Amino acid sequence: MNGTPADIPSFTGDANPYAGGDPYADYRTAAFPFDRFPDLADRRLGAGVIAANDEFFAERENLLKPGAAHFDPEHFGHKGKIMDGWETRRRRGASAATPHPADDDLDWALVRLGAPGVIHGIVVDTAHFRGNHPQAVGVEATALPGTPSPEELLADGVKWTVLVPRTSVGGHAANGFAVDCPERFTHLRLSQYPDGGIARLRVHGESVPDLAWLAALGTFDLAALENGGHVEDASDRFYSSPFHTIHPGRSRRMDDGWETRRRRDNGHDWVRYRLTGRAELRAIEIDTGCYKGNSAGWATVSVLDAANSSGWTEVVPRTRLQPDAVHRFVLPGPVVATHVRLDIHPDGGVARLRVHGSLVS
Repeated sequence: MNGTPADIPSFTGDANPYAGGDPYADYRTAAFPFDRFPDLADRRLGAGVIAANDEFFAERENLLKPGAAHFDPEHFGHKGKIMDGWETRRRRGASAATPHPADDDLDWALVRLGAPGVIHGIVVDTAHFRGNHPQAVGVEATALPGTPSPEELLADGVKWTVLVPRTSVGGHAANGFAVDCPERFTHLRLSQYPDGGIARLRVHGESVPDLAWLAALGTFDLAALENGGHVEDASDRFYSSPFHTIHPGRSRRMDDGWETRRRRDNGHDWVRYRLTGRAELRAIEIDTGCYKGNSAGWATVSVLDAANSSGWTEVVPRTRLQPDAVHRFVLPGPVVATHVRLDIHPDGGVARLRVHGSLVS
């Protein structure tokens, strides 16, 4: 069953015209049950908006920009108001006798997920589109191997699965939709009826990698989000998400890692990861990049083999971490595990965790 359950607020209708001051003061949003999952359409994972039928007022690529949409009331260009989103021209009917768009008129955009996987929820964000948002939206998904072109995605015979049926949405709002579909998808088709503007698209879910590709690689990062790694739980998410620690590349800013609040007790913070699969681990990296006066002080790494009920085993003893640095640990011998836990003492920031190894049967 796909769509919006009763416990997820629905927003419809126009928002009030912008009256000055904070443009987000009257923004409509909610806490969605699926937003604990990472965004599979994150540009940092390699996602892209590869085609759209119309982008007259604002480029399709804006849909996947990180961060909240920006609004500048004085920003105009040759075609009109410049918006931080994807905006199409106003549709018209076929003739003077029928000036309004037909009921089935729509604009569409094709999105390649950065990490193919199982989708648990979608947010179609119409921030700052107050009277120029779509009346309704719909989302379909498909799975194709390789890197298909727009023409291949739109070809006859491609199976598209409806994740969000045509549903009314509101302007200047985060329109959330829960998805309950166990299939793995690689691409989405976002439709808006009949036209209008959408600021951002977020696709929350769990990465499901191409196992044949990983088998060909042999040794790879088993915690990486793009390889199917997953954050199951964490003690603290105050400043930033622990999912950042399994993003590609090194962090470029302090908010591109996992940072906890300052502890005022005798406890410590931790993250528990589920690896790509049961694997033989050989080396671990802990990167405190961009954390200088607030990096974690010490770290411990433990592993668990869920197929063997022997419990957690410490593989990296408590070790002093240096600020803004990569720490590499070669394990004394191969260790079989399905899960990894990173404990930091007492608190602070970690940019990335890398767990190098290979899958075992």
